[in-house]
Amino acid sequence: MKKFVLTLVFVVTCCLCMAQGGYLVDGIIAVIGKEVILKSDLEKLYAEYTAQYTLDQEEHDVKCQLLQQLVFQKLLIHQAGLDSITITNDELDNTINYRMAMMIQQVGGNEKIIEDYYHKTITEIKRDIREDIYNQMLVDQVQQGITANVIITPSEVKDFAQRTSSDSMPTIQTTYEIGHIVKIPPVNEDEISAIKERLESYRERVLRGERFAMLARLYSDDPGSAPKGGDLGFFDRGTMYPEFEAAAFALHTGEISPVIKTQAGYHIIQMIERRGESIHCAHILIQPKPSAEEQVKAIEYLDSVRQAILTNKMDFSEAAEAFSDAPDKLAGGWVVNPYTGSYKFEQETMDASTFVTVDKLIPGEYSTPVPFVNSDGIMTYRLIYLKSKVAAHQPNVFDDYDFIKNAALEEKKYNTLDKWIVNKVKVTSIKLNDEYRNCPFVDEWQIP
Repeated sequence: MKKFVLTLVFVVTCCLCMAQGGYLVDGIIAVIGKEVILKSDLEKLYAEYTAQYTLDQEEHDVKCQLLQQLVFQKLLIHQAGLDSITITNDELDNTINYRMAMMIQQVGGNEKIIEDYYHKTITEIKRDIREDIYNQMLVDQVQQGITANVIITPSEVKDFAQRTSSDSMPTIQTTYEIGHIVKIPPVNEDEISAIKERLESYRERVLRGERFAMLARLYSDDPGSAPKGGDLGFFDRGTMYPEFEAAAFALHTGEISPVIKTQAGYHIIQMIERRGESIHCAHILIQPKPSAEEQVKAIEYLDSVRQAILTNKMDFSEAAEAFSDAPDKLAGGWVVNPYTGSYKFEQETMDASTFVTVDKLIPGEYSTPVPFVNSDGIMTYRLIYLKSKVAAHQPNVFDDYDFIKNAALEEKKYNTLDKWIVNKVKVTSIKLNDEYRNCPFVDEWQIP
């Protein structure tokens, strides 16, 4: 932190010199208000770019495009200062924790893969990205403020569609709309009693000196945390099941909870560390499993439901409301894509087993009963109903109005931001290294 403060003092001094003499010292390639872009900033971004993409342009041209992004970012950060926009530590911590959790989830929940790749611990990675995330949050707030009142009218959508070639827009992949009727096989009381006894025995073993992490690796049913010894990392209130949080936040460091029940199953929780309103815990989860007999009964039940629907020609949503065990039966039984919030799925947004089933159906057809593990990790069976299947195609305003509307809205927001930049440049002190004054954005934004 001291090094950063000293650098900032040096930068401010350089800015004062440039305001008087109109030149940039070595190592600084741009100054926007009090915000500085170092040569190392651009070189780092360029290295990241070339590591991800094949270079099909001259190096200087690519660096001009990257510098344009950096200048835009600094303009927004400069504006955040003028508008007195701040980010609280809690907001920053929550964003960092969320992004890190998403990164870990993308590699199968294994933190070690991330740590090995960056040669740093998760704590060190969070520390190193803190300033960048803070700046990005400032940028997002300012940018959202600039475009908050931008709306798109039907006539503007029509105009956008007429002047934009469909070939210039990305192909819309094959999409599916599906519904399901779910049967959850019941778990008998003997199974539940046995699970509670197992967890109590694990708890006693830890209290007698065995390692919680070892037992979690051996016995936990949570595929994400079991390989890590049950470690869930740090989390805040509102991110876990309410019953889980109530038990976890009541613990002191080193304590182990009694057996608790959530939608996911039965748990014991170990408190590892508390930092303010964030806690670091591990758990052992055991999920009740229905007997083979109950699973057969569920399949037979769904078979009879399917036959009744086909015989009586029932409407799918009516059938879902009448026969399904899933909460979404009250919304007609339609399955929501968790990635988009819409009812449309592409192949990559379905799990493999669901896609295999759906891809064999024709619109209006029901599958036979298939096994399904729901979002709580509970074993169920379901009938899948294919409502629609739209083949891959270039977008058109009749079939893809929402898609084109969103594209038109994004273009309008882009134009709004572009106008804002041109106006902001007029009232902001901007200095650029001579090496980059021939970049196209300098004339485009009318930088003096």
